[in-house]
Amino acid sequence: MEEQYPLYPELSEEGKKEAQLIIDAFKEKLKKVADEVISEFYCDVAMYIESDAWANFRNQLLDGFKNYDNRKIQGEYDFEKIRQEIYLEYRDEIIQDLNQDLVKENESLKKND
Repeated sequence: MEEQYPLYPELSEEGKKEAQLIIDAFKEKLKKVADEVISEFYCDVAMYIESDAWANFRNQLLDGFKNYDNRKIQGEYDFEKIRQEIYLEYRDEIIQDLNQDLVKENESLKKND
């Protein structure tokens, strides 16, 4: 004969149906809240995570372009060769831009005097 546990009585068929309805209603409410939270997270936060990751990647590349010594830190990119190729390909434009930068710097220094 199977031992009975009075603290854990079996539910009647009606009780089982009612319990299942409560569980199903809870599941639906939980799904709705989860959808809202995920939607808010995706709309409000994901954009910043993506843009932050892109900004970090961009900054790493720019650091490599700006500093010859960074090529040792930034991984296996050969930034010196990349810079040389960019310079060879766009030499005239770079020189013109550098000249304009010097003109702006000169004007700025004159204003601060």
